[in-house]
Amino acid sequence: MTQRLLVQDLGRRAYGEVLDLQRTLCRQRIQGELAEDLLLLVEHDPVVTLGRGTRPGSIPLAPPELSSRGVEVFEVERGGDVTFHGPGQLVGYPIIDLRQHREDLHWYLRRLEEGLIGALDTLGITAGPNPGLTGVWTGGRKLASIGIHVKQWVTFHGFALNVTTDLDYFDLIVPCGIKDVIMTSVAQELGRTDVALWEETRNAVIEGMGRALHLEPAENTAGRVR
Repeated sequence: MTQRLLVQDLGRRAYGEVLDLQRTLCRQRIQGELAEDLLLLVEHDPVVTLGRGTRPGSIPLAPPELSSRGVEVFEVERGGDVTFHGPGQLVGYPIIDLRQHREDLHWYLRRLEEGLIGALDTLGITAGPNPGLTGVWTGGRKLASIGIHVKQWVTFHGFALNVTTDLDYFDLIVPCGIKDVIMTSVAQELGRTDVALWEETRNAVIEGMGRALHLEPAENTAGRVR
């Protein structure tokens, strides 16, 4: 029988609140208190996060200046450089016990890429990886960023897919430390601004991640994840 991927949609939440939740759920998964793999989906208020690989040149503006523009700043334990989260961006945090899959971080990163690529294909966008770089791209433009952390083979942090994101926010940083990168969004690639696009993208991502991880997605209705 196929194992489930429990999906919890958190709506729009502040980054710090969800970061604390991830850390709690990771600990619960390690200890066996959380019995199934979980995918948190969320939309954040504007925030810049600094991964362990962040270089000084990747964040030209000091945190106080970013704060004056309504953008929070967090230093976090995930891998990678600086990235932005904000309204119109679908952020996914898989809490996955790799001991029940494959204890291989490169395999897991490729699974996340494959899940997003499959979702974008469903939406009508041809996308793929960029050799030597993590994330998902289309026509040389970056659609999604990925940055993870693993503790005792249980994952947290995850991916961010630009759906209707205001791409001007990325001008405040050097996204993922990649100079001259061009960011794009699902809306921009499809030329769509309708309200249905968010839900279509959300559903495609859930199905894509389920396929990539060989899990059966199931919406959480028990209400135990806060």
